[in-house]
Amino acid sequence: MGHSDLEKLFDEKNRVARLSQIREIVFGTEDGLLVPLGVVSGVAGATTNNFYVLIAGLAEAFAGSISMGAGAYLSSKAEREVQEWAITKEMNEVETVPDEEKKEIAVLFESEGLSPADSSKVADLITTSKKSWIRTMVEKELGLSNESIHSGRRDALVMALSYLGGSLFPIVPYLLLPLHTALLYSVGLTLAALFGLGVYKSRLAHGKMLRGGLEVMGIGAFSGGAGYVLGTLMPILLRMIGITIN
Repeated sequence: MGHSDLEKLFDEKNRVARLSQIREIVFGTEDGLLVPLGVVSGVAGATTNNFYVLIAGLAEAFAGSISMGAGAYLSSKAEREVQEWAITKEMNEVETVPDEEKKEIAVLFESEGLSPADSSKVADLITTSKKSWIRTMVEKELGLSNESIHSGRRDALVMALSYLGGSLFPIVPYLLLPLHTALLYSVGLTLAALFGLGVYKSRLAHGKMLRGGLEVMGIGAFSGGAGYVLGTLMPILLRMIGITIN
């Protein structure tokens, strides 16, 4: 394999790594659309004042983006620590019980369809290089990769910004339009954004784009409708138990 071939392999690897960021973008944006939509729709059903809707929506948007970012960071950090411990343990085993680890490599390749004789030959070759040996154990036995371990700070930032960006669609109409008109535009813009997000997600996964768009949009429609119904019914339920809100 030439140098150019090696560069192509690493370019492809880096491309896939960048695409893995899509998880945070889709997750953050989808929640940023759905949760604030439920909040503003619910408040819009319970009040006649845009101000209250805006306060509730903006408070949720900022608090939600911080929460999502922090959650992404802490979960990535916890995952990284577990992975680092597992890799360190595997490296120690290669040093302390090399014969057992060599047998494990042979068993792993045999489980993938190689004959016992060929698996043994592959294990003999791999264990001539400590780097290749450890990498093979980490990737095949643990299902991990050294390259997959990162700090999670970028994931947290992408998640938070995606959430905040998504929240603009259901909230902005209440800045510009009367309450009931804003509600319609809020739902409409959010559903359109959800449909676009579903199409985008399906396109990246080489799936059916129309189906993906409709699926995500359907979830949004249910969320917004449930929030509005809850907001409409809540004042009635509170009055029934003797609680009034001025």
